[in-house]
Amino acid sequence: MSDTQATLPAPAAILFDWDNTLIDSWGTIHLALKDTFLAFGMTPWTLQEARERVRESARDAFPKLFGARADEAMTIFYDSFARRHLEGLQSLPGAQACLAALAQLSLPMGVVSNKAGPYLRREVEALAWSDYFGAVVGANDAIRDKPDAEPVRMALRSMEVEPTSAVWFVGDTDVDLLCAANAGCTGVLLRREAPADGEFAGVRVARHLPDFAALLLLVEAACLTRFSGEAMHPA
Repeated sequence: MSDTQATLPAPAAILFDWDNTLIDSWGTIHLALKDTFLAFGMTPWTLQEARERVRESARDAFPKLFGARADEAMTIFYDSFARRHLEGLQSLPGAQACLAALAQLSLPMGVVSNKAGPYLRREVEALAWSDYFGAVVGANDAIRDKPDAEPVRMALRSMEVEPTSAVWFVGDTDVDLLCAANAGCTGVLLRREAPADGEFAGVRVARHLPDFAALLLLVEAACLTRFSGEAMHPA
C-alpha cells in the first residue's frame, strides 16, 4: 500500500535494515544456504530464489524448512557463513556517503536486521561504520525478530529515542515495512525497483526511494521544514 505523496515527519532517528539495504552479502548467504541444502539432500536455491525468499531470521525460517532438524541446519549454515562473510562483504553504492552526510546532521541512526547479531556487528566493524550507529540489533538479540516490533524497541531504547512516526525505518522488503508499522514508525522502501502492483498489500509504504541520493535529499528537505517551523514558531 503505497502512499508516495504523503508528507513524512521530520526524522528524529533513522533505523536501517542491513542486507540489501546498506550492504550486499547475498553471494555469501547463497553459498551458506547451498551448503546447508546439500547437506540435507535438498535442491539448493538459485541466487535469485535466495534473494526472493530470504526474509525471516534463521530462527524463524529454518524450522519451516528443516523441521525437527532446524538446529542442525543452523549449525551447518552458520559454520559456512562464518568462514566467508567478511571476505565477501561490500557496501552498496552510495551507502557510505549517505551515512556520513546523515551523521553530519546529527541524526541518531541504528541498524535492525534479521542477520544473527554477532555476525552483524562484526560486519559493521569491518566496514568501520560503528561510529555511525547508536544501536546494532540483529536476530536473536531481542525476544523475537523482525517483523515483530521488539528489535526496533530494543534499538531505540539504546538510542534513547521514543518509537513514534518520527522514526524512519529504511529497508528493502515487506518484513522491514511491517516491522516499522508494528513499532509505530514510518516505513521507507529503499531499492531501485518501484513496488509492483499488490506487492505490499496491507503494508504501508510511506515512500519509495530508488537510491541513497534520493534518501539524503528527502531527509534534508524534511529537516529543513522542521527547522523552518521552529524558527517561525519558537517555543
